[in-house]
This record gives sequence, C-alpha cells and structure tokens, in this order.
Amino acid sequence: MKRISLEKLLLHQGNLSYNAQYSYIMGLLSAGKIKPLKAAGTNGKKPALYREYWILEKRKDYRELEDELKYRLLPVISVDYYLSHPDIYEQDRPWVLMLNDYLKNRKEKLEAQESANERSFEIWGREKFLTREQGRHILNRCKLDLQVLNIYGTTEPLAYYSHTRNTPQNLLILENKDTFYSMRRHLLEEKNSILGIPIGTLIYGAGKGILRSFRDFDLCVEPYMKESQNKIYYFGDLDYEGIGIYESLADMFRSRWGIVPFVPAYRAMLEKSGAAEWEDSLKQLPDMKERQNRNIQETFFSYFQEPDMEKMKKILEYGKYIPQEILNITDF
Repeated sequence: MKRISLEKLLLHQGNLSYNAQYSYIMGLLSAGKIKPLKAAGTNGKKPALYREYWILEKRKDYRELEDELKYRLLPVISVDYYLSHPDIYEQDRPWVLMLNDYLKNRKEKLEAQESANERSFEIWGREKFLTREQGRHILNRCKLDLQVLNIYGTTEPLAYYSHTRNTPQNLLILENKDTFYSMRRHLLEEKNSILGIPIGTLIYGAGKGILRSFRDFDLCVEPYMKESQNKIYYFGDLDYEGIGIYESLADMFRSRWGIVPFVPAYRAMLEKSGAAEWEDSLKQLPDMKERQNRNIQETFFSYFQEPDMEKMKKILEYGKYIPQEILNITDF
C-alpha cells in the first residue's frame, strides 16, 4: 500500500466546492480504492476528512490459475507453493507447463540418462535452464529432485596420453602442465619407464581440477584405464596445496582406487634441490605461496622412509616448497 495526503488526492479537484470534494473522497472510500490513515487526524472542517490515506491496490483474480494448478498439472508436480503464491506461478507458468507437458507426453525419454544441459534443452528449449537460478527455483517450488530427471553433471574432460593400452599398467597423474609435456616427450622417445617405474598412461590433473574430473572418470576415459588391476600414482608440487590435492583425491576414491604418491619423483626433487644435503640449500628454495591450506594429514608422508619424510616436513615448516618443474626431461 502507498501513503497519500488529502491534498494530493484533491489535486485535480481544486475547482470544486468543499462539499463536492467531500463527495469525491467518499466515492473513493466506497469503491475500496483508499483507506483513511486515522492516526494522521482530520482537516478540521465539517464534514471532516482525514488528512492522509492508504491507496489500496486491487486484488488480482487468480481463480483461473488456481484451477489450472489443481486440475491440469500432474500429481508428481507439487502445487502447494504456487497455490500460496499465485503471483509467482503467473511468472513461472510457461516453464512449469513445459515441464508438465514433458512429464506427461515424453516421460519415456527419462529412461536414458542425459547431461544436465541436454535434458534442459529437451524440456525447456534452453540448454542452461537447469544450471541457472530460475531453473533451480522452479524445481524446488515443484518439489522435484534432480534425480527424477535422470541427469549427470559434466566436467572438463581428462587430458591424458596413452603410451600403451596393455593392462594391468601404471597410470601417473601430474599436477602441472609442463611436467605432463616433458614426461610425454620422454615416453615418446621410445622410453617405457619414468624414474625406474614403467608408466603406461600420463594424466594431466590441472591442479585441483583433477578432483572434479575424476568424479566422471568412468565417463571420460578409455576402457583399459578402468581395469581394476591398474595402479594409479600421483605427482605434484611439494607444498601444502600439492599434498592436499593428493590426499583429497586418495580419500575420495579410496574404495575403488589405491592412489599413491609417485615416490621416486619426490625423492628426485629432494636430491636435485640440494635439500637432501640440507640447511644452506633449504634457504635457496622458493617461498611457498601465501594462504595455502595447511590442514594436511599423514597419509602422504606414510609412503616415505623416515629421513625423506623429515626433510619434506622441514621444507614446509620453513615456508618453502619445491615445484615439480624442478625435474625436466633429462631427469626421467
């Protein structure tokens, strides 16, 4: 409701007598267009009029929409929210009816799982509808879970190099792009092992991106890579973030894959940095990037012998780190 003064209500009635102005205000009151604000007091004239009023908005008739909600939509679509908020249903109506039509006439398509964007276009003719706020709100208001639509999310596909497709084999996940390219060059030069361990496939992890990509591992890799007898190694920067990525990845897929650190590479990093000889060389290492999450467990260190473990922990305590790019093609 909007508040308005008597003076403004009579702005275009100034040429009328007071009795005519009074009749005009009484007519607005009778029609339900205004309501007096009694706290504002009267104008002191006879007959008196209040000094201020509320402008009453005419209530919209939503009976047709309410009947549509009750009798046209499928039972699987909840109408409780929209019956309580018919004005919002009026806005959402085209999209709700498209969903209703799909579930009524093309429900068999839900038997085949599709990506979120594919299903979204199939239902609404907008590929991003489900991933945007409006689409999520409409599903929530209809009390429909995404599982009903039988969809899967998509991530950036894994980038990998298959040196061999023989199984079982060793797969090596690499945190950074430079090391991926260097190790691929090494294998392309008719080498079959890296630092003494045979490697059949290199996977580019793209830092934390590997956590998202590995969720769709089965969807974006070749069948040989899913062989249960394969072994998966991980090699990243020797800092809190690199170790944290490994531990998150190993923990997420513990029930299926025994992902382990690529120990020979980490030992080679220590030796090449000179940190194996110790303190003076330690000071020459680059400073660790700021604001890294230091909340790591002991999973990573458990794969190393005591001397190497102590050296790595000391590097972290000093606020230093070793990038995996310290190793290049001549080291493999």
